[in-house]
Amino acid sequence: MNGEQQRIRKVVIAGGGTAGWVAATALSFQFRELLDITLVESEQIGTVGVGESTIPTIRTFHQLLQIDEREFLKQVAGSFKLSISFENWLRPGDRYIHPFGYTGLGIWACEFHHFWLDSLRRGMQSELGDFCLETVASRTDQFALLSKDGQSSSQWSVRWAKSPTAPGNPEVNYAYHFDAALYAVFLRRMAEKRGVTRLEGKIREVRQNGENGFIDALVLDNGDVIEGDLFIDCTGFRGLLIEQTLKTGYEDWNNWLPCDRAVALQTESVGPAVPYTRAIAHEAGWRWHIPLQHRVGCGLVFSSQHMSDDEATAKLVRDAAAPAVREPWLVPFRTGRRLKAWNKNVVALGLAAGFIEPLESTSIHLAISGLVRLIHMFPSRGITDSVVERYNRVSRAEMEHVRDFIILHYHANQRDEALWRECREMTLPDGLAERIQLFRDRAHVWQGDDELFRLDSWTHVMIGQGIMPADHHPVARALPDADLGRLFEAIRKPINAAVQNMPSHQAFLERYCPADSSVWHKLGPAVGA
Repeated sequence: MNGEQQRIRKVVIAGGGTAGWVAATALSFQFRELLDITLVESEQIGTVGVGESTIPTIRTFHQLLQIDEREFLKQVAGSFKLSISFENWLRPGDRYIHPFGYTGLGIWACEFHHFWLDSLRRGMQSELGDFCLETVASRTDQFALLSKDGQSSSQWSVRWAKSPTAPGNPEVNYAYHFDAALYAVFLRRMAEKRGVTRLEGKIREVRQNGENGFIDALVLDNGDVIEGDLFIDCTGFRGLLIEQTLKTGYEDWNNWLPCDRAVALQTESVGPAVPYTRAIAHEAGWRWHIPLQHRVGCGLVFSSQHMSDDEATAKLVRDAAAPAVREPWLVPFRTGRRLKAWNKNVVALGLAAGFIEPLESTSIHLAISGLVRLIHMFPSRGITDSVVERYNRVSRAEMEHVRDFIILHYHANQRDEALWRECREMTLPDGLAERIQLFRDRAHVWQGDDELFRLDSWTHVMIGQGIMPADHHPVARALPDADLGRLFEAIRKPINAAVQNMPSHQAFLERYCPADSSVWHKLGPAVGA
């Protein structure tokens, strides 16, 4: 077969939801008329969704797609997210914040937290979060946008006083909360305007090539045959193409991540929307609380070995403490990954590629990241083993990096319940064990070239989960007390001034991006944090 015949011209996306419409929107935007893109989904098949809480990388994706932020937030009933509030994770009653922003000012020899640790040795009292704008704003439920040049560009911005706290970029680092069902509709409109064809129907049959096992076509329940050159599996946990058809295989991570079920609930908003996701640990897992403009997304993640479905449902309804707008529903899941995210001419995205529970809100990011990776490595002249192998190798490393960060939250705890004792005593993946030991011994953290979580993230979570280093970089000891005090004041003062000038998060939403209430009642919910 010559190169012209092998060209990838027709892409078929099996499944909608967030992952499917992310793929359709980005591919149609990037390739335009070079590709014929068809998405097949059925309104009769409910989508689990990949979450209502995100991380800041989604903003870069939106910028690439030229999405207007205010219009987007209005259409998806969105709110802003500066951080994640971890409550009861170390022990009941404890709380720490994992912020999205930079913390303090480091030097080339060591990061800021070494100076902070040395300040504790000297008897100075502070919290690491005092030196992070996003943490300070989260504590008082405040929010505003900062202009790129640090100046106030509108009534919705606050002036940033130039200081060491803003290493290179003074913008607030934030993500979004949004209604995932509305997000899929928002992306669908964009994709269809760019020529994507949507077909309604259930997939009845998947036809494979008898010689190489590649997928040739999807057959719908009405008899329509949808042929394609490249297929993207966005069929959720069932993995209709990647698993049920190609038998790719799955690596289970339940031995490290014990929770295997969630019960979800939507409630009325009974208070102002806060600019962070709440992750609240309980005896058999944890509960999420995600404030949108029109409602709150709630859910209880739990281990079926330590709590029954009925117990979890009753606990969620009780702890949500707000009138429900929909009856709770159960979502079984299995943490892990496909052995290959790309197998033959099928690329799996979203839940079809694997699932790391929603604790750090990475599900949408992983779907986007997989799609961006596919665009970078797109096999326009035909699929080659080298490209597939590289894609799978990077995908696996990315998933394992996120997995290890999530395991850290479970493992480093001081709770007394059975699940938490088991997590504390479990054998860790080698890479995570090394990270923890290096931090415990000398406060050393690092971020690899392709890793998602930054140094600040590892530091805040390690310390928040009670891992305090025995030692830190000696350079921090060289700074006299007076100079260290002046450094700390130079960092904290502009942060506090900026936050004092911010409106409440709720007030900012009402003025900047009030949601379009006409779309709220049209769609069902999505699940997860």
